Parts: sequence; C-alpha cells; structure tokens
Amino acid sequence: MTKNRAPHVVVIGAGFAGLSAAWELVQRGLRVTVCEADDEVGGLAGSFPVGETRLEKFYHHWFTSDTHVLDLVRELGREDQVLHRATRTGMYFAHQFFRLSTPADVLRFTPLSLAGRLRLGLLALRARRVREWDELEDLTAEEWLIRLGGREVYDVVWRPLLKGKFGQYADEISAVWFWNKLKLRGGSRGRGGEEVLAYYKGGFAALASQLANEICARGGMIRHESPVTAFRVQDGRTTGVEIDHAPIAADAVLATPALPIVADLVEPHTSPEYVSSLRRIQYLANICIVLELDRSLSDTYWLNVNDPGFPFVGVIEHTNFEPPETYQGRRLVYLSRYLPETEELYSMADEEVVRYCLDHLQRMFPVLTPDWILGAHVWRARYAQPIVVRRYSKLNPPVETPLPGLFLSSMAQVYPEDRGTNYAIREGRAAGRRIAEALG
Repeated sequence: MTKNRAPHVVVIGAGFAGLSAAWELVQRGLRVTVCEADDEVGGLAGSFPVGETRLEKFYHHWFTSDTHVLDLVRELGREDQVLHRATRTGMYFAHQFFRLSTPADVLRFTPLSLAGRLRLGLLALRARRVREWDELEDLTAEEWLIRLGGREVYDVVWRPLLKGKFGQYADEISAVWFWNKLKLRGGSRGRGGEEVLAYYKGGFAALASQLANEICARGGMIRHESPVTAFRVQDGRTTGVEIDHAPIAADAVLATPALPIVADLVEPHTSPEYVSSLRRIQYLANICIVLELDRSLSDTYWLNVNDPGFPFVGVIEHTNFEPPETYQGRRLVYLSRYLPETEELYSMADEEVVRYCLDHLQRMFPVLTPDWILGAHVWRARYAQPIVVRRYSKLNPPVETPLPGLFLSSMAQVYPEDRGTNYAIREGRAAGRRIAEALG
C-alpha cells in the first residue's frame, strides 16, 4: 500500500455486482478501477438500441420484493424512474393458451383435474411457509414439488419447465433453487392476486450507466474493452492485474466473472484443489432472440411453454410490460433457450437461428408471417445459468480466496437465491464492504 494514499482496488467486471462493489468502495474513500471486457457496463444486463432508447439483450425485470436494488436506486435519487406494473402470465400446453396470472386463472386451468388445480393453487402458499431453506438442501426440485403438489401437477406444470430450462440436468436441480423462484413470484402480487413487476425507465442499462457515472464522479475509474489476462502476485499476495500485458497495481482485487474464468486466472497461483473447487460448478449457456414486430403476438407478458416440441422455455413479450410507445410502436418479443454451449443451436449463424425460431413460433401463432418482423437480434452468453444441484452450499466458494488480496463475487455465489440484479447488488456491496474492512 502506497504511503499516505488510499488503498487501490481493482474490480474485474462492470456488471451489477462489480459496479455495486465499486460504489461501496468509493464511498469509503478507496481508489477503484473497474476493468470491463465489453464496451459498455451492465454485464448480462447489457443493452442495444431500439429506436431512440435501449433494450436489454436478455429480458429483465424486478420483483416488488427486490429491496436491494430499490435501496440502491433510492441512494442515487432515482426513485421516480422505477415503474410498477401488473403483468399477465400464461402457459402454452397441448396447443392451447391458458392464463395463469391470478388464483382464479389457476382454478380455470383445465389440463389439471379439479383436485390438481387446488393443489397447484396451494403449492405456492405451502412453499412460502418454508422459513429455513437448508431443510430442502437434500431434496431435488422434483422430489419436493411432488411432495407439495402431487405427481399430476408435477408432470403437467413443473416437469416441462424444469426440462425446458435445464435439459439433461433437470433431475438434479435443487429444491432450494425452485423454492426461491416460487417465493419470489408469490411475494410479488397485487391486491387481486395478480403479479406485479418493476422496470426502470430507459432500461437496466440506464441504471448501470447512472451508477457508473456516480462511481466516476467520486474518483473511480471504469476501463471499457479491458479484459484482465492475469493476476499479478508477489510473495504469495495479490498485487494487481494485467491487461494486454500492462500491469495495474492494486492492494486488493475483486473478481466478478463466472467461476471457470476466475479458475483460469488463479490457476498459476493456488492449489489444484482450489482451482477444481471453482470448476466443479457447471453452467448452461443461453441464446436469446429478440424480435421487433409490427404487431403484437398476444396480450401475455410471460408465456411459459410446456410443450416438449418447442425449443424455447418461454415467449416473453416485453411490450406487454413496458409499452410499445417506448420503442416507437414496435412490439418486442424475447425467445430464450438455456443449453450446453456444445449444442448446434448455440453456434448457428444468426440468420439460421432467426429462421429456426420463426418456424417454431409459427406453430404456436399461425397468423405470424415473416413480414411482421421489422428487426431481429441474436445474443449469446456462455455462462448464463449456474446449475444449482442438491447440497449446493457445500460447493459454493466463499468470498475470500486462499490467495490473500483476491476476493470473489460471482452470480454463482448468491445462493440460496438465484442470479439476478437484486442479488448481484446485494453480494457486490457486501464484497465491497468486506474488502474495505480488510484494507483497514
């Protein structure tokens, strides 16, 4: 540490975890440099232009219970930018559309027997009564959901969703992961039982940009297109990073990328056992197609697809949440698929991907024709979803590493919650506070 100067921290990654950590650090008077490989901030909440505004590459929203992100927005003086809206949720099953936004919709869900509908309605209430998540650690989602709602409800509602999202890993997913999903959605309801979600004016990119500006205003630095290629270590302690073989000295480093990326960087400096502990958590990739249409597909925001022949886990019509007027009247639809990066779809050319998704989407919406499409975008993320298996807490690495001066805060570490901006902010801020305390 340079005498009479504040300690310097390098943060790797300008997603919400990295930016939130930097925000904590600059408020405590530390010097901070954020190194981002991309040309913009936001990470998986990065965006692209649609008309005169920007849209997330991968769909995003907040729940009303996402207090950490709302606290940050309040600190930035931007509460007036948060929008709360009731949304419509539905399900496509056996070539039919069903609305599932309210308790009354559940009672009208005819693919289930009357007893099954009642069990489905009660399941979320029973799930929310769980107070100690660790009592679910030894159960798979399948075991727990059958216990709560019965085999019929599982086979019709939950199995297709798990299979659609996790594919070959569906049978291994932890009950804790699914419990958290039910808890979040069940706790984000209006007076009539309808789901209420939140969005940010200008998109999540606007919030990330505003946070980055505040960090810089307090003396922090954000370097775009600056991937970290190595850690610098001296006498067994982290002393900085390298960017294109140029060193940046630091008193501490916080790494926020996916754990396999961190494993590659840390491998020359720590034990094989620690490197293996980072690599044992597996990830699915994601391919997300965003269609700009001249008209709407339906009046549903979030359409779960329980059809094994349909290759996407959901059809998310963003402009049934944020109005099309925001995007000069264009209707915006996301098609999302989680998959191993070795799957053919992930490596197809963008034009092939769009044709592929259109063929399947027309089965669901026969009136859809190619001339509806005003634009199409294909986005890919190699490390999109950690695979949360039973007893995940025993796999989850701590924030502090065996290499002094190196700290971790990745989306795989928000357990028992699942990835999302709210928990990225929570964990990033906690890591920032811990680093500040460690540096005195």
